[in-house]
Amino acid sequence: MPAVTVTPIATDRDQLRQYVQFSIDLYAGNDCYVPPLISDMLDTLSPEGNPAFEFCDAQSFMAWRDGEPVGVITAIINHAANDITGKKVVRFGFMDFIDDDEVVDALMDAVGDWGRSRGMTEMAGPLGFTDMDPEGMLTEGYDEVGTMATIYNYPYYVRHMERLGFDKDADWVEYRIEVPDGVPEKHQRIADIVARKYGLKVLKYTSKKRIKEEYGQAIFDLVNEAYKDLYGFVPLTQRQIDHYIKVYLAVLRLDDVVLIADADGQLVALGISMPSMSRALQRSRGRLFPTGWWHLLKAIKGSTDVVDLLLIAVKPEYQNKGVNALLFADLIPRYIANGYKEAESNVELEGNENVQKQWEYFKRRQHRRRRAWKRPIPAPIPTTE
Repeated sequence: MPAVTVTPIATDRDQLRQYVQFSIDLYAGNDCYVPPLISDMLDTLSPEGNPAFEFCDAQSFMAWRDGEPVGVITAIINHAANDITGKKVVRFGFMDFIDDDEVVDALMDAVGDWGRSRGMTEMAGPLGFTDMDPEGMLTEGYDEVGTMATIYNYPYYVRHMERLGFDKDADWVEYRIEVPDGVPEKHQRIADIVARKYGLKVLKYTSKKRIKEEYGQAIFDLVNEAYKDLYGFVPLTQRQIDHYIKVYLAVLRLDDVVLIADADGQLVALGISMPSMSRALQRSRGRLFPTGWWHLLKAIKGSTDVVDLLLIAVKPEYQNKGVNALLFADLIPRYIANGYKEAESNVELEGNENVQKQWEYFKRRQHRRRRAWKRPIPAPIPTTE
C-alpha cells in the first residue's frame, strides 16, 4: 500500500476549500452528519476571517495517499488559554480521516511535531480556536442527527484515540427536550417569585439593529462573565465581540431570543435559540449557492419543529436563584406558537450541575455524549544517518 504523506495547508481559500470539502465528502450519504457552511469554515481557518488569530497560532494539515486526500487536522496553540492554565498545550481540531492507522498516526504526528517545535508538551482535542467553535469527539449518539454547533464523527474515531494512548480530558452531554404544552406550574411559580424578588424584567426585541445597539456588547460581556470558569473557555476579546455582534446577531430570529435585565437595565441573563438548521445544511451540502440560501432561509423562517438552544448565560451572582425559570417561562409560549416540538440542548459539561438542573421539569433524554482527549506529546523518534 502506498505510504501516507502529510502536507501543511496554506491559508489561501483554494487550499482551505479542499480541506473543508474532504470532510463533507467523507460523510456523503450519512443522514446524521450536518455539514458546516463552507464560507464560515474558510473564515474560521484563516487569519483574515477569524479574530482568534490575535492570540492563536495554527497550522492545518492534509494527509494524502497515492494522490488522494485521506485525512485533515488543524493544530492550534491558544496562547491565552495556556496562560490561564499554565500548561503548554497544542490543540487539535477540525479533523476527519478514513479508518486507517497509518493515516491517523501521520496526522497526530504532524500536530505533535508542530506543537513540540513551538515548546508545547501536551496535545488535547478535538477543540477549536475558542469555546465558540465546535468541540468534543462524539462517543455516543452516532444515530442521532447532529446540530450546526456540534461535531459529528464515525465510531471508529474513538478506537484510534484509545489506540494512541489518549485519555479523557472532559466530557459533554447533550439532551433532546420535549417542548411542553405549557409552562410547567412550578416553573412559572418560580419565575414569578424571582422576577418580584430581584426586580427583573424580560426584554424582547423586534429590531435586530436595536438589540445590537442596546445590548450587543452586553451580551458577550455576560458570556465572558458567566463562562469564565468552564473548561477551555477564554474570555472573548473586543475584536471577537465586534465580529460576533456583526455576524451572529444579524441572523438570529428575535422571537427565539430573550434577555433579562435588572431594574437599572443591566443585563443579568440571556437565552439565545434559533430554529434547527440541521436539515437545511444537509440539503445545501454547506453551500449557499445556487440553492443553499433558500433552504437556510426557510429554516430560519420556521419550517422545522426543532429549536436549538445555542446560548444560555446567567450572571454569576444570579445563578442558582431560579433565573433560568424566568428565561423559559418567556420562551416556552413562543416555542409553542412557533410549532416547535423538541429542543436540542447542545453541549453541556457533564459535571455542570447548574445547567443540567434547569431541565428537571421537562421530559428529556440524554442522546449524545462527546469527549476531549489529552496526552503528552511523545518524544521525537531518533533518526540514524
